[in-house]
Amino acid sequence: MNWDDLRIIAAVRDEGTYAGASARLRIDETTVGRRLSRIERALGVRLFEAADGVRRPTRQCEAVLAHVEAMAAHAAEIGRVGDSLEGPVGRLRIASTNTVAEEVLSPRASDFLRANPGLTLQFLTSSENVKFSRWEADLAIRLRKPDKGDFAISRLGDIKLYYFEPATTEGEPMLCVYPDELGAIPEMQFLRTRKARTRCVTDNVRVIRSLIRAHQAAGVLPEYLCADLLADRRLRATLLPKRRDAWLLVQNHLKRDAATRVTIDWVRACFQQMARA
Repeated sequence: MNWDDLRIIAAVRDEGTYAGASARLRIDETTVGRRLSRIERALGVRLFEAADGVRRPTRQCEAVLAHVEAMAAHAAEIGRVGDSLEGPVGRLRIASTNTVAEEVLSPRASDFLRANPGLTLQFLTSSENVKFSRWEADLAIRLRKPDKGDFAISRLGDIKLYYFEPATTEGEPMLCVYPDELGAIPEMQFLRTRKARTRCVTDNVRVIRSLIRAHQAAGVLPEYLCADLLADRRLRATLLPKRRDAWLLVQNHLKRDAATRVTIDWVRACFQQMARA
């Protein structure tokens, strides 16, 4: 059943004529008759009888109208959902790498969602960049500045990078590097200066972290994955001179949306808190 068609039944009952229903709903009178006929064929019942120039609902129509009125009440309640919630209302899709979502955003998400009961966050995690041109996400956090695109872009801050290697080891450590397509990032620029032989290639920082924790490998990690490693006396940590920039991308049509603005402020606060930690 089409909700627009069902509304016509109520309009004809209230107005008594197709012409009245047509004026009330602002649709052609012929359309009113055609849609009612379609419903009658679908249900196999007659909805109205003509008497003294007035369309009177049949017993079957009254049964249908009871459901239509309940649906109308539910539709009105849906329209008032936002009125019962404080603050902005909306659902925002945030795209980022797995580790940014897990280590930077999600630890701070519960307080944010509790303070904004009308908001829902959907985290889209992947090592691949979402295609903003296809509206696959509303916001995105990238660790490389996009060359161009139809979106608003702003800098969130920078991320410290640490090179870890075993404090003592027999022979040279196994060097973990990123794939060639990431050759321009600060991590790879630093790793090219190392004399150790490359033994692992991956874009998954958790794989690199696991190998470093085993005290047999060397590699570069972002600060939000380093807390326990910096306290490990069996590892030697070197702070890289260059840092990794973090960028926030926002769909242009959402820049002035209240729910988006409060979410942008929260994302910025997450990166600021990480930098102070």
